[in-house]
Amino acid sequence: MEYNNIANKKGRVPLPIKIFIDQGHNPSGTFNSGAEANGVTESEVNYQVGIYLQNLLNSDSRFEARVSRPTPDTVLGTNNTTSLQERVRLANEWPANYFISIHCNSNPDPDINGTEVYIYRTGTQSNWLADAVLNAVTETVGTNDNGVRVNPSLYVLRRTNMHSILIELAYVTNLSDAMKLRDNQYQFANGIYLGIKRYFGFE
Repeated sequence: MEYNNIANKKGRVPLPIKIFIDQGHNPSGTFNSGAEANGVTESEVNYQVGIYLQNLLNSDSRFEARVSRPTPDTVLGTNNTTSLQERVRLANEWPANYFISIHCNSNPDPDINGTEVYIYRTGTQSNWLADAVLNAVTETVGTNDNGVRVNPSLYVLRRTNMHSILIELAYVTNLSDAMKLRDNQYQFANGIYLGIKRYFGFE
């Protein structure tokens, strides 16, 4: 394997591999601010997990990572629609090779828990990346594996020009999950990083 290119089932990928990390939602008190429950704020978790993941990737010479929210106060767009458009624009104009959107989930039923990853369609590189990331996150953090799910209506999966996944780390509305989201943010990021490396055959 050459250092400058990875030639495998994913085709030829130049190094460093460019990964855009979208920390879903905007800060509390603004539009598109995400879910809050059990003392956990989704946008804050998304932000910090994204920063940890960026640091892990950028400390590995095989990757180059950027985030959509470089500071906790970064607000993208002027409403819900333009917030999503701005995240996609940043990734497409870079251009990134891969797009990873980080979210936390919520449900009216507090017993619902676990991690799931959304993709645009099955049988794609995004599908294989989602499988690797989901397995690594649940293994690292101990959340339940809710599987890889197809949702072609998600704007950031539909409009990005690269392989894209959306991770729902865990449920803020489930007490056990919420405590993991509060206390294990680095572990979530490390699980995603491990999954990315496994996908590329680096682990």
